[in-house]
Amino acid sequence: MAKPMNKIAWQELEVGAAVSEVGNAREYKTGTWRSLRPVVNKTQCIRCGVCWLFCPDMSIVHAPEGHFEADLEYCKGCGICARECPVGCITMVAEEE
Repeated sequence: MAKPMNKIAWQELEVGAAVSEVGNAREYKTGTWRSLRPVVNKTQCIRCGVCWLFCPDMSIVHAPEGHFEADLEYCKGCGICARECPVGCITMVAEEE
């Protein structure tokens, strides 16, 4: 079991802050790191899954309505999903304080 994020000192981190314990990624919610968040225009989305395929954090999820959206508890706001979307239905908007 991984330590809670508020119990880890920076000196304990692996080089590059790599996660070395298997299966603990869901325990660390990293969504508060971002300054931009992806917003999907659901009427324009063709449900191709390209955003899901290219997301380096696996924070894109298949929504019940059939389109894809970001799980904002894990999305770091890199914008790769918006850049790779073939129809341009994902825009990056500033995160509100």
